[in-house]
Amino acid sequence: MNWKYLCRTAFMLSIVVGVSGCEIFSDSPEPEAIESVVKQAVDNQVYVKGGTFELGDIGDESGRPYVTLASHSRPAVNVTLDSYSISRYETTWGEFRVYLEDVGHLDQYTEKVSTRKYIQSSDDPLSPHYHRKPARSPNYVEAEGFCQWLAEKAGLPFALPTEAQWEFAARNRGQDVPYATDSGRVETDPYLQRPTEYVDPSIPPSGNTLMHSSAKFERRSVGSYPPNPLGLYDMTGNVSEWTQDWFQEDYYQHAPHRNPAGPANPVDPNDPRKTVRDWAGRGDHFGGGGTVFARSGRPLDAPGNGFRCVVNSPKPIN
Repeated sequence: MNWKYLCRTAFMLSIVVGVSGCEIFSDSPEPEAIESVVKQAVDNQVYVKGGTFELGDIGDESGRPYVTLASHSRPAVNVTLDSYSISRYETTWGEFRVYLEDVGHLDQYTEKVSTRKYIQSSDDPLSPHYHRKPARSPNYVEAEGFCQWLAEKAGLPFALPTEAQWEFAARNRGQDVPYATDSGRVETDPYLQRPTEYVDPSIPPSGNTLMHSSAKFERRSVGSYPPNPLGLYDMTGNVSEWTQDWFQEDYYQHAPHRNPAGPANPVDPNDPRKTVRDWAGRGDHFGGGGTVFARSGRPLDAPGNGFRCVVNSPKPIN
């Protein structure tokens, strides 16, 4: 029996129907697997009609800022965005692995103990590497590369979102909400708040988001919690997300009022950093860090952040 062939076949099927069984160790993806990932990426795009909103920490009803441990999100600035589409899900382990295999980057990580977890993909729902769980890319370049790979395969302008696009979508087209959940508030799943020995992947999700200790690697499958009103999942919790913007602490004081996309170059060429959003996904949710307003920079080679892609087209692609 050709076990390698069976694993590949199981993987292609699992992308669509979620079957369970063997770990996936193929050296290169089958064309059908690539086609499936690209088709899903297109089908999962949610259209976001452009508009004007206040980008940044607008503060609660009393006027106090949501984020109190840093001033990176202030002052809020009035900006206008063109229409675009954004993925309803964070990029998954299974999708990310197909990309790494197709571009020949898989072997760059298999020998590195510290990043081995980023390229494993399993079709076992109880595995921490289940293919429907969000990918945590080994660096910014591979996250950006995945979106560029989709652009080449699909013939559409896929890219990482700007942080303004990310926040506009997370806040349901700029509404005054602190969390990107179904209600705009948080009902935390206690899943990862247990002592480590009692964290059981078979426990069904509860609540409306996964905010947790950053010391625990486990995550929930994408789409485990209710979406925000736009139909987007996990923009609060699960994993933090890369954006394409270079990070600048006081960027909102200098941002253009139409389609801001971050500084043109890294603020410190010796320490280039990209903006990461959804710090609830890193477990850093104290002092307002779990709200949609929190923002900070991470080095280009920083591991552990997830991502989702946008399509920069003024018309719906579905």
